[in-house]
This record gives sequence, C-alpha cells and structure tokens, in this order.
Amino acid sequence: MKWRWLIRTASLAGLVLIWQLVALIAASDLLPTPLAVLASVATHTASGELPFHLSVTLARVAVAFFLAMAIGTAIGIIMGRYKQLDLVFDGALVLGLNIPALVTIILCYLWFGLTDVAAVLAVALNKIPIVVVMVREGARAVDPKLLAVAQAYRLPRLTALRRVFLPQLYPYLMASARNGLALIWKIVLVVELLGRSNGVGFQLHLYYQFFDITSILAYTLAFAGIVLLVEAFIMRPMDNRLNRWRS
Repeated sequence: MKWRWLIRTASLAGLVLIWQLVALIAASDLLPTPLAVLASVATHTASGELPFHLSVTLARVAVAFFLAMAIGTAIGIIMGRYKQLDLVFDGALVLGLNIPALVTIILCYLWFGLTDVAAVLAVALNKIPIVVVMVREGARAVDPKLLAVAQAYRLPRLTALRRVFLPQLYPYLMASARNGLALIWKIVLVVELLGRSNGVGFQLHLYYQFFDITSILAYTLAFAGIVLLVEAFIMRPMDNRLNRWRS
C-alpha cells in the first residue's frame, strides 16, 4: 500500500518539476513558476478570499452531487429491473445524455433566475442521466440466482436489498460517483462563471478579465488539491470498503 502512495506522490512531483523547467525556459509572465503560484495561493488564503470562494463552490458541488446520485440511482434501478419502464423512458434518457450542459445551465437561469437553486439544479440535471445509465447496467447485471436464494431463505426485503442486491451494484455506483464527481467539478465552474457572483468559477472569470494568470493558476491549484484529497481520503477508501467482499 505504501509503495502505491509513493508512486502517486512521485508522479505528481514529476509533473511539478516539468512545470518548473518549462516555466524557467519560457521565462514569461504567461507561465508563472510553481513557487509563484504557491505564493499567490498563500496571499489569497491569508486574505480569506480563497477559502470563502472555495467553500461556496464545494457546497454547490456537494448538494448537486448527492441530489444527482440519489435521483439517478433510484431511476437507474427501476429502469434496470423493469423492462417496460426502461423502454418507455429510454428515449428521454438518450435525450438527457445529449443535451449540452451549457443549454441546461442557460435554461435553468432563465426559468428560475440567477439563484443558487438554479445553479445546483442545472448541475444535477446534467449529472442524473449519466448515473441512470451506469446504475441501470448494474441493475441488469444483478445475478437473479442470488436473489432467488435470498427469496428461498425468506430474507426480509430490506436485508435482501442491503446484503444481496446492493453489493452487486457497488462497482457501478462507485464508477458513476467518480465519473459524476469529475463532471460536476467542471460544470459547477461554468455555472458560477455564467450566473453567480461568488465561487471559484466567478473568480476565474474575474482574473481572466484582468489577465492575471498567476491567480488563475492559484485557484486552479487549490481546487485541484481539494479534488485529490476527496479522491484519496473519501472515494478510494470507500471503494475499497464496499468491494472488500469480492476479494
């Protein structure tokens, strides 16, 4: 386990080293060095600006993520287990998958105003179809023999759901969670850029107007750091725990 962490750390250190070398060779304000970006991160953090905007974005990401996962998982299970309902809603699902995120964002802002409700709803609507597709495939792949055994032993429905059905869905749920979280990070920034007055996306747009590349990279680095921490300390341990029964 430790050597895996060492490899990941070495890989990230290698990327930083390449960045440093390229920045030194370029010797341009268009590509600041990692140290300059870290100094900018420290400055924005000390002023309280970075923590505030980062916390606002993280709150939107969290609400949109849990909303999309809950709704998408429920719909995916239903469509995966009932062929007639799957046939009825398949067209709407394909349509939802192919509507551009930008269109959904604009429509939500026009319908519900420039509010956090509209912002979170736009992000969730873009994520739900992806969750539905992945969970639907997982529900289809559930072994009916195991469900028959649970029924033969007269297990309570909740016990059968928790001990037999859901464990077979965990790989699909984790895949949709990881894929969706990566998508939500990006869409939230676009949502904030287009219609909110705070958040990381708003700040990136602001510094873009000032052509402040160092601050843009500072916010990007801080945001990417949060993503790496979520993956390392939440998503990966949860994945290992949920799929421990397979080993």
